[in-house]
Amino acid sequence: MKTTFGRLFFTMAAVILFGMVLLGTSFGVLIRNYLFDEKESSLRTTAQAVAKLAEGYQTGGMISGKDAWSLRAELSFSAEVTKADAFICSATGEILMCSCESMSCEHLGMAIDKTYLEKVFAKGYFVDTGVISGLDQAERYVVSVPIRDADTEQNLGIVVVSAPVAETLSVISETMSIYVFVALIVLLLLLITVSFFTRNLVRPLRDMAAAARQFGHGNLKARVDTGGNNTQEIDEVAIAFNNMATSLEKSEYQRQEFVANVSHELKTPMTTIGGYVDGILDGTIPLERQRHYMRLVSDETKRLSRLVRSMLDISRLQDGGIPAEKKSRFDVCESMGMGLINFEQKINDKHLQVDVKFPEHEVFTWADPDAITQVIYNLIDNAVKFCADGGELGLRIREGGGKVFVSVSNTGATIPPEELPLVFDRFHKIDKSRSLNRDGWGLGLYIVKTIVCSHGEDISVSSREGKTEFTFTLPRVN
Repeated sequence: MKTTFGRLFFTMAAVILFGMVLLGTSFGVLIRNYLFDEKESSLRTTAQAVAKLAEGYQTGGMISGKDAWSLRAELSFSAEVTKADAFICSATGEILMCSCESMSCEHLGMAIDKTYLEKVFAKGYFVDTGVISGLDQAERYVVSVPIRDADTEQNLGIVVVSAPVAETLSVISETMSIYVFVALIVLLLLLITVSFFTRNLVRPLRDMAAAARQFGHGNLKARVDTGGNNTQEIDEVAIAFNNMATSLEKSEYQRQEFVANVSHELKTPMTTIGGYVDGILDGTIPLERQRHYMRLVSDETKRLSRLVRSMLDISRLQDGGIPAEKKSRFDVCESMGMGLINFEQKINDKHLQVDVKFPEHEVFTWADPDAITQVIYNLIDNAVKFCADGGELGLRIREGGGKVFVSVSNTGATIPPEELPLVFDRFHKIDKSRSLNRDGWGLGLYIVKTIVCSHGEDISVSSREGKTEFTFTLPRVN
């Protein structure tokens, strides 16, 4: 399996190498064309200058014969300056004069192909590359121009100027050698740099993989370092990974706490039931008291049934939420009123003052009526339970911003600030001894929050100066 480092490194190396080759090829072609054009321009200028010179000597009758020393000297000088060979041919193609040092040059008397002469006379300027048969064995640049009479425009001959191709190719070869040498150094430096940065890029990914493996082995404290030399994208992934790790750690802690709480809550009733049943079976409990203890067993069994039912409700809500078909339009004020009537006896027993503030008109919402009724029931039950005798129970409904705000409050002991964030946790009780409230499991408020959140709404609690108030929201509809 290929690693990220390997893929990035070899991909970058291939791209850089391809770029270097493409650049070198383009540079080579550019240099070659430039040198060829420059050589052609130089040879053409020389050929035209010699042709003008030859035209002048022809006018004076000195183009042939032993008296043409001046022309030959100038021809040799021009060839020496331009590093090119030149010779002058007659109109029939016979070589009359050569730029070489020997007066009895072997080229004198040789003839140029007539077809070539016709091309030069027809075009007025001819450029070619190749081997001049009989004159040289090496490939050369050849530029030829005609010599014409200034008055009659008659073709008197041609001037042929040539230079070895090998010299230009040698310059190109040396230039490309330097380029290849520099390119190899640059390529090596680039590969080292790419390797360094690629390793730094994949290092955080390896750290995340190592942290994930530690998670798999039970180390929930493993985290990935952020900041430093990380890129912004890698930092975002690292932060997301750390957030996920924190969430998983919290979930695992809650799972362990849930198991511990369930075990704790089940232990007492199960022990009680077992003790009573064993006492009846072994005769420890007398016959006349057995009915009383069987009623206690029945009560504990019902408590266990309520716990199981509550846990199933919570699991159903967390897994699937509130089904759309269970939602309908109903009046929140009516639901609150019915909830209050259900607690009339308990309210009277504790001599509570009830303060109700509802709008004079109906307030409709779109939700699951049964679930919201359970929320209202749990909140009122919780408020009545913790309200002091002769205290005040408050119910309030208000509208605003497309929401319905439902509040249930009671007077009594103020919840400590450090306890407020925990009141909606499973099995959480302010009374740590769990001895004062035998009817509760600490799941009521957790169920309330789960139902409200399943509707996409929120619930909050405040407690100050002897008054505690729970407020949840619902969507308002016409």
